[in-house]
Amino acid sequence: MYSRSRIVAVLLALIAILSACARKKHRIDYAVNPPAPAQSQLPSTEIGLASWYGHPYHGRAAADGEIYDMEKLTAAHRTLPFNTWVRVTNLANNKTVEVRIIDRGPFIAGRIIDLSHAAAQTIELIGPGVAQVRIDIIAAPPAAVASTWYGVQAGAFQDHDRAERYRVTLAAQYGTARLVYHDGSPGLWRVLVGAVNSLDEAALLARRVQAEVGSGFVVRLDDPPAPARSPSAAPFK
Repeated sequence: MYSRSRIVAVLLALIAILSACARKKHRIDYAVNPPAPAQSQLPSTEIGLASWYGHPYHGRAAADGEIYDMEKLTAAHRTLPFNTWVRVTNLANNKTVEVRIIDRGPFIAGRIIDLSHAAAQTIELIGPGVAQVRIDIIAAPPAAVASTWYGVQAGAFQDHDRAERYRVTLAAQYGTARLVYHDGSPGLWRVLVGAVNSLDEAALLARRVQAEVGSGFVVRLDDPPAPARSPSAAPFK
């Protein structure tokens, strides 16, 4: 017969083995099923109004830091990552042009892309100035998910004090709001609310803002922690 001490030792050994197996199983499950990272959601196609821009932005820094040349095939978009290539089709004449996203805009409700002068010429947009287009993504850079943030533009004002009063009101209503200066003719103080890293969440917030304050559309926040810009800051389009 086994002694009591030997039985106790065997039981303790079995407990240790079972515990180790349980820990090992937990580690294996975690390795096989790691938490899925947030995915960058890019619409493959958009339909809406396109406009174009030239002077006074020609020769100034675009939102990605490079110098904007209105005779190159580039464009501004509110949410697509920089260096995304898109094909733009003018639905009035079926003319197309391929452009690279280097800038932010247009910050007018209903418009979805701001083309360079050269791109606008290619699809005969110069005359009408605005046209209904379809945007198809050709190639997008690898998404930096951790730095992808979106907000909602709820208003824009030429007067800084009016913009600041509105920002304070919206901050109390939505928890966070900021001012971003848009250098132009005239310059505008844009009032942005929210900071979420999902386009779906941003779209929900935009619908709420539209219902509660009357206007709002999704914009990409390329540098969400940045303080409000002043007219002397680098141009932001």
